Amino acid sequence: MAKKKLQGKIVSDKMNKTRVVLVSRLKKHPKYGKYFEVSTRIKAHDENNEFNKGEEVIIEETRPLSREKRWKIVKKI
Repeated sequence: MAKKKLQGKIVSDKMNKTRVVLVSRLKKHPKYGKYFEVSTRIKAHDENNEFNKGEEVIIEETRPLSREKRWKIVKKI
């Protein structure tokens, strides 16, 4: 089974080996058909603290690494 990959922007790099990534997507309203933006903040693993706030990154699904971390940063865009 292929692992999910998402694109987002790092909004926090204050934690050690963890980055908070803001992932936005467009969602269609079921009744009115208008598209609106929905965003989610995901905690992602960064082993070497190499990514910084403001960078666009790709994150990938992984096994649970802690209570809230289920994603890891794959690469910078």
